[in-house]
Amino acid sequence: MNCQFFDAHTHIQFAVFEKDYQKVIKRALEKGVGMINVGTQKDTSLRAVEIAYEFEAEPVYAAVGLHPLHTTYNSHYDIQELGQKTKSFVSEGEEFDYKYYKELALNPKILAIGECGLDYFRITDEKLKKKQKEVFIKQIELAFDVEKPLMIHCRNAFNDLIEILSVMSHKLLTKDAGVIHFFSGTEEDARKLLEMGFSFTFGGVITFSRDYDEIIKMIPLDRILSETDAPYVTPVPYRGKRNEPLYVIEVVKKIAAIKDINLELVQRQILLNTKRIFKIDDILFNY
Repeated sequence: MNCQFFDAHTHIQFAVFEKDYQKVIKRALEKGVGMINVGTQKDTSLRAVEIAYEFEAEPVYAAVGLHPLHTTYNSHYDIQELGQKTKSFVSEGEEFDYKYYKELALNPKILAIGECGLDYFRITDEKLKKKQKEVFIKQIELAFDVEKPLMIHCRNAFNDLIEILSVMSHKLLTKDAGVIHFFSGTEEDARKLLEMGFSFTFGGVITFSRDYDEIIKMIPLDRILSETDAPYVTPVPYRGKRNEPLYVIEVVKKIAAIKDINLELVQRQILLNTKRIFKIDDILFNY
């Protein structure tokens, strides 16, 4: 299997790709883009695993986990993710089933536990926050159990996230504890997370917003990964279109520009980071 770029966080198993997911994946593979399809609840996690094995001989992998917004009933319902409510997808208020996710996670093409973490955006109810914390802790324990890194989502909750990770430090992998996906915290948050062994993904937003430039400059290149978070946050020059893993190439170009480092060096280091963090031994990287 050959890679020139890698999308460390994407969602091609989501309902919005149901009719053409194979074409989307093949477009990426033809340009040397590998990927991890990241689960958000039971059904999207299972579907990510199924797709990973459908493309068994290719650099198409999965992560399995329960997104914080799916831990309790709330107004969040994303048709792109789950399809129409008449479909069989489970969405709101899922109880975390440790055994279910562990059985999925033991598959060799599953590289991480997540998308897990905390999301306090538009959430003020302390009971909802408490539930998110409880489920996050269970997923930290699962990641340690199966010896796979965490794939963390965090929005408007970095203080609590860092506190939980500090308390649970004995349950983090000693080296490369995981990835903070779509990092939106402060430089201080980044430094604390770096000390705990975390790396960071950046996606399409960095191609049209300057808000992330200083963070990207500060974080060492060997702790940065590239992502699309497809179908969301499409990068320039594809704004207005549905995002897909092929477009991660534009993200890598922008990281190189922000850091003022040769593109090939950035490309190579991101691939090395990906291989190290997720313990991918079966990829031949082409630089």
